[in-house]
Amino acid sequence: MKNNKWLYILVVPGLTYFLVFRYAPMYGVIIAFKDYVPFLGIADSKWVGLDNFRDFFINPDFFRIMGNTLMLAFLDIIVVFPAPIVLALLLNEVRHAIYKRVVQTMVYVPHFLSWTIVASLTFILFSVNNGVITNIVQALTGREVDFLTDPSWFRPLIILQSLWKGIGWGTIIFLAALSGVDQEQYEAAIMDGAGRFRRVWHVTLPAIRSTVIIMLIMRVGSILSTGFDQIYLMTNALNRPVADVFDTYVYMMGITNGAYSYSTAVGLFKSVIGIILVLSTNKLAKVFGESGLY
Repeated sequence: MKNNKWLYILVVPGLTYFLVFRYAPMYGVIIAFKDYVPFLGIADSKWVGLDNFRDFFINPDFFRIMGNTLMLAFLDIIVVFPAPIVLALLLNEVRHAIYKRVVQTMVYVPHFLSWTIVASLTFILFSVNNGVITNIVQALTGREVDFLTDPSWFRPLIILQSLWKGIGWGTIIFLAALSGVDQEQYEAAIMDGAGRFRRVWHVTLPAIRSTVIIMLIMRVGSILSTGFDQIYLMTNALNRPVADVFDTYVYMMGITNGAYSYSTAVGLFKSVIGIILVLSTNKLAKVFGESGLY
């Protein structure tokens, strides 16, 4: 540490962030097992054990919240997760350096926009009154579609937003993995008569398989964390039945309704499920011969 003190100093901001915002608040998780009253404090509030968890499980909202969250998580794994891999493979095949850098820059930019900006752009494009896309759909189909309030369009809009905002940034890791592929393997495949698709299938994908597995394990661990900002900004009174997920439910019950113990129990339940999913997926990866996350 003495010989590399400046490197350790660079770690301090990130380490401080995790200590202050991730580890220190863990003490407050204890209120999930109490009837927390702010005036009494955590220590003096009445201990109720698993009552808050039981109330959540028997609540009619449980199956609705769980179903909405799992549906968005399933769409995320099926649609959003593979998209950066496909884009990285396509960019890897581009030989024109300037064109490649321009495309990369264009797809990276949306990542740096806040979800507030993304939601605002969505409202402008899909507004029922003067939205550009809404007007085009109406002109082509002859009927008016209210994308923003129709519950059936909520999930497609969320997935489209996630794709547009995250696909470019997600390619960074996969492009880095692709840069490490042995070029001699490509040359050998060409000598064997393999076309471009065959080279991608038999050389490129196996070379980045471990990276894909690690990223998938990390993605599965946060499968119930669908993102508060995005969902909250796109939720309204008409699409709420399909829009409520764990993150927004915890906010509504804890901050809006003041049910601190109940909302903490819901959040803790979500975290425990996430840990179980990470351990299970990592174990499954090792069963199939991959190194896994650890």
